[in-house]
Amino acid sequence: MSPNYALFEQAMAARKQILCVYGGYPRELCPIILGHSQGQEKALTYQFGGQSKSGLPPQGEWRCLWLSKVSNARLRDGPWFAGSSHTQPQGCVETVDLDVNPSSPYHPTRHVGHQRR
Repeated sequence: MSPNYALFEQAMAARKQILCVYGGYPRELCPIILGHSQGQEKALTYQFGGQSKSGLPPQGEWRCLWLSKVSNARLRDGPWFAGSSHTQPQGCVETVDLDVNPSSPYHPTRHVGHQRR
């Protein structure tokens, strides 16, 4: 487990935001699903602030991140954002380890404990 994976897991459990750099752009996001694809650590996140190459709508947008490409990640207190409900199944994370949704349809291997710190 990489330090980024552990930090994303901690953010999910404590419902904390993550500030990081991805693709050369500063991001503000909340991780929603954590796991692996093609043997690599991956996260489905909801980005609500910062920047990206494709721009960011005012209401935020779902982003799929390879954790090996995340740098300068740190936790921050603030509101938890998970976007509006989406009707399409996620295709970001193949093997789901953690999902903040308690009724996850993805059969996560572990469950996120809700911790307030």
